[in-house]
Amino acid sequence: MTSTPAIKIEGLTKDFRLGLRGLKLRAVENLSFEVKDNQIFGLLGPNGSGKSTTLKVVLGLLRATRGTCEVYGVPSEKVRSRVDVGYLPEAPYFYRYLTGKELVMFYAAVCGVPKKQRERRTQEVLELVDMQHASDRRVGTYSKGMLQRIGIAQAVVHDPRLVILDEPTAGVDPIGSASIAKMILELKARGKTIILCSHLLAQVEGVCDNIVILDKGHKVVEGKVDDLLEKHDTTNISARNLKPETLAQIRALIASEGGEFLGAAPDRIALDSLFLSKVAPSLEDTKTRD
Repeated sequence: MTSTPAIKIEGLTKDFRLGLRGLKLRAVENLSFEVKDNQIFGLLGPNGSGKSTTLKVVLGLLRATRGTCEVYGVPSEKVRSRVDVGYLPEAPYFYRYLTGKELVMFYAAVCGVPKKQRERRTQEVLELVDMQHASDRRVGTYSKGMLQRIGIAQAVVHDPRLVILDEPTAGVDPIGSASIAKMILELKARGKTIILCSHLLAQVEGVCDNIVILDKGHKVVEGKVDDLLEKHDTTNISARNLKPETLAQIRALIASEGGEFLGAAPDRIALDSLFLSKVAPSLEDTKTRD
């Protein structure tokens, strides 16, 4: 780990010119946040909130109208800021007639992996995303989930420090989504920093350390997931085989301490946990942090 932030954005504003009359659309306004090294960071918000614009500035695809963006201390408009970055776009388009292995080997070459190391690195990332069994099939025959996994493989084949995943589970079934979440946690365990954009908030809750929520180009929420979701004025107590008279005593004790009894109900599990426990038990622990 390093003390230098993986991403540091200060006062970012981005305007787009509309037509010939000089009208401007402000996509992001005065946005500031940091992403620490070796962190899973969620960038969230509804469509049109400025997420994609922010990512494009980070990737050097757009220049900020005002403000700064640095990737490990290097301004994002400089090419060398992207040497250590891997990226999976929301709707990737891959060459249909290449096999999965050929595709990853191609991106290894594009990203500057030395020729002698390309075969080894390709095999390593194919194993990471569990695609070695389909590596000799043409990409055009892959399911949506397989395309997303091979997309993650191409994003990390050059062993980047920062991995940006834009909707990596879009259109993927619950089993595939849980498998991808497990890969994201594995990437963090290997020392990577991951930026995750997703509309699946349950997945974000399960894997992200910190989040920023954007709305109409402005930051509306920022912080650690656990701190943001914790209800500091409410305490949940779980018990098994509780007798009615014991529950009555608990009610009385809470009242005597000046508290308010809010109710008692059977404990619940999340629907995705029930689904996975029945159809993919090996992925049941995906949402548990290391």
